[in-house]
Amino acid sequence: MTAALQLVGVSKQFEKNSVLRDLDWTVARGTVVGLLGRNGAGKTTLLECALGLRKANQGQAFVMGEPSTHLSDIVRSKIAYVPQNSELFEWMTGGEMLGYFKSIYPHWNTAKVDHLVRKWDIDISKKIAQLSAGQKQRLSIIRALAHDPEFLILDEPVASLDPLGRREFLNELINGVIEHQTTVIFSTHILSDLERIAMDVAFLCEGKIVLQGELDHLLENIYKVEGDEAQLQALLQTRPAQIVRLKDDTHDRPILLKISPHQAQELRAQHPHFTINDMNLEDLFIEVTQ
Repeated sequence: MTAALQLVGVSKQFEKNSVLRDLDWTVARGTVVGLLGRNGAGKTTLLECALGLRKANQGQAFVMGEPSTHLSDIVRSKIAYVPQNSELFEWMTGGEMLGYFKSIYPHWNTAKVDHLVRKWDIDISKKIAQLSAGQKQRLSIIRALAHDPEFLILDEPVASLDPLGRREFLNELINGVIEHQTTVIFSTHILSDLERIAMDVAFLCEGKIVLQGELDHLLENIYKVEGDEAQLQALLQTRPAQIVRLKDDTHDRPILLKISPHQAQELRAQHPHFTINDMNLEDLFIEVTQ
């Protein structure tokens, strides 16, 4: 089966600012991936290039096996995208906008739309311009979920929602989307939301995906190691481990190692002069993306 998304050597520059640098990334079908990066890291640019909404300077992007710049109507009908800033027809009422999209999608889940409109208390008789930012965001989410997409891309979808709204949306995402094996890419800076839904995480830093994997596995197997680097390098010659990050000449940062909990326990016992700490998602985010 082809991947839901594959990026090969994608680069993007804005004038002299290089945002994406020869980036490779694959998202398997049926996975839920949290895309993480600091503000300005290029998450939105990455998603836009992936979907063919923005032209990359070099490289290729494929969605469900098709070039993202030349997607067939069949593949387009299987995709839904919620951008960071809602792009709705503000001169229409909510009902008119939903009716328009219903007319162009071969499959439309009217029962789901009606349920979410009632649940989220959206007055679809109003002009979209009259709705609050949170209501617009909810309406954008409803539009995306209405045709039961196979591939859902969410760029900071809850940025305009209050904590209750975020919880309601995440519950809908878990119960109405993820359980149906929909592929989801969820870009957010709210790590607690991500921990509730993501199977995998991908960290974007300096124009590349620098780390990707199953969230639970990464948190259980990546450790922050502090101590004399020369001694640690000598130790790694005899006890191989996957190095996630070494110190460099410009940053005084701890070394990150990918080892099993058993190996970490052995290192602590045999080498007490090293400080070996496990990490939560916030720790990992800070260390990997700085």
